Amino acid sequence: MKKYVIAVVLSVFSIISASAQSKKNAQVSVLYQNYITIKTALASDDAEKASKAASQFIKSSSEVNNKIISEKELNTLREDAKTIAASKNISVQRKSFYQLSDQMIALAKEFKVSQNPVYVQYCPMAEGSWLSDESKIINPYYGKSMLSCGNVKSTIK
Repeated sequence: MKKYVIAVVLSVFSIISASAQSKKNAQVSVLYQNYITIKTALASDDAEKASKAASQFIKSSSEVNNKIISEKELNTLREDAKTIAASKNISVQRKSFYQLSDQMIALAKEFKVSQNPVYVQYCPMAEGSWLSDESKIINPYYGKSMLSCGNVKSTIK
């Protein structure tokens, strides 16, 4: 009987723990989806869409519990996103995207941001990495001028 009670208690704790982790992942997943929208806009050379997507990223970041991602990390993410949101110059947006990408790569490694594989991609010409939800290279640092420049560095599952 004791073993049964212990097994039930452990099972309940496991379910609670999995539920809590799922909520954490969901909050970070929203940031990831906003990030992908920014990346897609930059790859399409669309500064206006990148600006709007970055504004949405900032809004979503304010809904993330700072016990999941520290306030310092959230502020760093917001600063890069604010620069992208405030600028209509795609070159300025792309410079901030470097740091935003580095932060998001770290988060994607720590949290499950997608049910599907997430690809860490790298452009040697830009010397920068980014996340993608597909293995096909669509370069946000050069857009149409060098859309397929880069390679998949790793896959996060």
